[in-house]
Amino acid sequence: MLKLVRYLKPYLSQVALIVLLLFLQANMDLALPDYMSRIVNNGIQQGGIDSPVPRAIRAQEMDRVLLFMTQGDRAAVKLLYVRYDTNFVDASNLVEMYPILATEPVFVLVSKDAKAIQAARKPMSQALLAASAVQQIAANPAAAQAIPGMDLSRLPLGTDVFTALANLPPDQIDMIKGTMLEQFSALGEKMLEQSAIRSIRAEYQAIGMDPGKLQNGYILSTGVLMLLLTLISVAATITVGYLGARTAAGIARTLRRDVFRKVESFSGIEFDKFSTATLITRSTNDITQIQMVVFMTLRMVIYAPIMGVGGVIRALGKAPSMAWIIGIAVLVMLVMIAIVFIIAMPKFRSIQMLVDRLNRVARENLTGLMVVRAFNRQKFEKERFDGANTDLTRVNLFVIRVMVIMMPFMMLIMNVLSVSVIWVGAHKIAESTMQVGDMMAFLQYAMQIVMSFLMLSMIFIFLPRASVSGDRIAEVLGTELSIHDPEVPENLPSASSGRVEFRNVSFRYPGADTDALSGISFTAEPGQTTAIIGPTGSGKSTTVNLIPRFYDVTGGQILVDGVDIRKVTQHELRTRIGYVPQKSVLFSGSVATNLRYGAEDATEERVALAVKTAQASAFVAEREGGYEAKISQAGANISGGQKQRLSIARALVMRYPVYIFDDSFSALDFRTDAALRRALKDTMAASTLIIVAQRVSTIMTADQIIVLDEGRIVGKGSHKELMSSCEPYRETVLSQLSSEDIA
Repeated sequence: MLKLVRYLKPYLSQVALIVLLLFLQANMDLALPDYMSRIVNNGIQQGGIDSPVPRAIRAQEMDRVLLFMTQGDRAAVKLLYVRYDTNFVDASNLVEMYPILATEPVFVLVSKDAKAIQAARKPMSQALLAASAVQQIAANPAAAQAIPGMDLSRLPLGTDVFTALANLPPDQIDMIKGTMLEQFSALGEKMLEQSAIRSIRAEYQAIGMDPGKLQNGYILSTGVLMLLLTLISVAATITVGYLGARTAAGIARTLRRDVFRKVESFSGIEFDKFSTATLITRSTNDITQIQMVVFMTLRMVIYAPIMGVGGVIRALGKAPSMAWIIGIAVLVMLVMIAIVFIIAMPKFRSIQMLVDRLNRVARENLTGLMVVRAFNRQKFEKERFDGANTDLTRVNLFVIRVMVIMMPFMMLIMNVLSVSVIWVGAHKIAESTMQVGDMMAFLQYAMQIVMSFLMLSMIFIFLPRASVSGDRIAEVLGTELSIHDPEVPENLPSASSGRVEFRNVSFRYPGADTDALSGISFTAEPGQTTAIIGPTGSGKSTTVNLIPRFYDVTGGQILVDGVDIRKVTQHELRTRIGYVPQKSVLFSGSVATNLRYGAEDATEERVALAVKTAQASAFVAEREGGYEAKISQAGANISGGQKQRLSIARALVMRYPVYIFDDSFSALDFRTDAALRRALKDTMAASTLIIVAQRVSTIMTADQIIVLDEGRIVGKGSHKELMSSCEPYRETVLSQLSSEDIA
């Protein structure tokens, strides 16, 4: 799988943009629970007041609050406010906002220094709470001794308790203040601020501010901000999906192209290693697996860790004391994913091999359907297909059953986690150590963390199979070709004569113990026909397949126009050789597109002459549409003899110096065979013709006949010469022809 990472290189800019957008999306999604917490805590519970530093406070109340601050805190708080009264120039603009300003002075928060305001939160909370406590104590006659160090019963009737406090010696004020603040230390910072905000709400009412308007304004503004964050997240999600799909599809396209090009460069040795069925599976199913995983990786694998880590950080910020709940849940999920991965991974390799097997069985049945019917083997083939299909289904079901366990198990973890958070959080709320909004936010962060692991678990479902697919694709791309072009190639003569010479050639298939060909030496001259004959398995097709370098010789040399074919490029070599294979191959399209397969610019006269030489004019003219008549895939809508003639005509259109006919006349009747050979002799008189045949009648008139037996030449010469000098040839002739035919 890692061998294919280089295919990401052209898309690095898109990947970088995707990562940035995922960070943006994750931040938006992670911010939403925090804003929801603010709506609950600040908007609902605190009436829309989000800070213990009030926006406005009466001058009288400010003096009381300042009594309970240190000298440094008092000075810092005073810098945040400006004192307005009716004589102030801009006071008239503030009366509508703070109606009390019409009758008494008000301190208004004017500072924009966020750090200074943040620093004032704690001293302001403590001072507000202390002032409120003193006020409540003073209003309760039964609590005469409630203020340590100060006997309220000794104060003259009507004396304000705050005035009395202000007149106390500084050391006594500090003692009273310290004692009261010590009582607040049991409260957490959040609960301290929340308690102080109750005093601020009462102060805002005293100033004349509308509490309902304040609360609604806070909830609406926070809600609008949440909606904006959601829209940004949606836009990022859509963009990431688009870019991820483009990247995955682009990588799949490039992989298919490279696999196809690699397969096109395979020689016979490579095709012996990879079956057609597995190459089709690797080019389609395997690459589709890679495409899907690339998309999911870009969409989820990057996003999930960001969400998981971000959720943990934010959850710890909300409630560090409940972090152990998330820790246990994450640990259990990791163990489960690891177990599933270990169990499923080996099975995915089996699945791909079974898909290959299923494709191979299906392809063999579709290709040989007529043979299957002819031998009444439909039942056997159905059972063979059912066996391959059942094996694949069984392994797939095993993997699916293993994977299915993950989802309900994850949901169980999620539900247990939810109940645990609510249970523990409820106790903390009852103990006044946590706010309701914070518990709700913590619960949402916990769900986001679990969902992140759910995303990763989905990837782990596909990743093992994609990993196997990636290895299979890399195996094709990394296959070392057995036939290479030379680094410094030579050129064939521009005026090629087409002379082909074998010099003591031997060849052995990879893995074989013996040579398939040994000591092959002959020369095929221009203007002559060289025929190769011999029993089945004697090496006839192997011999001619060495000329266009479908295989490379393992010993000796093959020369075309005096140049070793291994010293020229394969492309240049094959521009001099017309090849008609033993099995005729036509492509879907029309008659004309098949004939012009190697020469798209061939003239009509040239095409017509090739068709006439191949004895195909009559049946082409008879077909509806003539040259534009449709040819189905593999030429299934025409006969074997017609396919052979069109294959021969396709090669003749190119006007090659050398023509190789590998048993290409086997489907022709004797009359058509004879007429075709005569036409070849007339129209291709200057070319070198090499014909492989099983029928003696096809090669009797050849200028030179090569007789092969067990990979060796056992006879060489004309028909007449071989009849008298080569017993294997004589036996072959007598087995096929009567004495009259031989004469």
